[in-house]
Amino acid sequence: MRRKSFLHRVWLWAPPLVYMILIFHLSSESNPLPELTEHVWDKILHTIEYGALGVLLCRACVGEGLSLALAGMCALAATSLYGGSDEWHQLFTPGRSSDVRDWMADTTGGLLGILSYLLLRTRVALQR
Repeated sequence: MRRKSFLHRVWLWAPPLVYMILIFHLSSESNPLPELTEHVWDKILHTIEYGALGVLLCRACVGEGLSLALAGMCALAATSLYGGSDEWHQLFTPGRSSDVRDWMADTTGGLLGILSYLLLRTRVALQR
């Protein structure tokens, strides 16, 4: 197996790490994006937010050479754990609350994002 360069690893892992920092930042605010959160059901927002994280993590895992199945499982575990840690973090943020249903929406979003990524990757590979 060929060793991955540092720049290749940065290309793989910087997007999910930057996105996770953004999630953490938004979770640190009492009322982030009020124009959006007042008009859209929060479970939909959690699903979309963590769907994107699932895609980014799965992309990084596939890029590291993991099989699609293993990459999907690792990305789902990481997405769900991060969602749980985000809910824990919100316990200590004034004006925010922690909700297991939000964590379930995070995990569901991660799963949907990962499955979409893997399906698209498989379709592209079959067309080659």
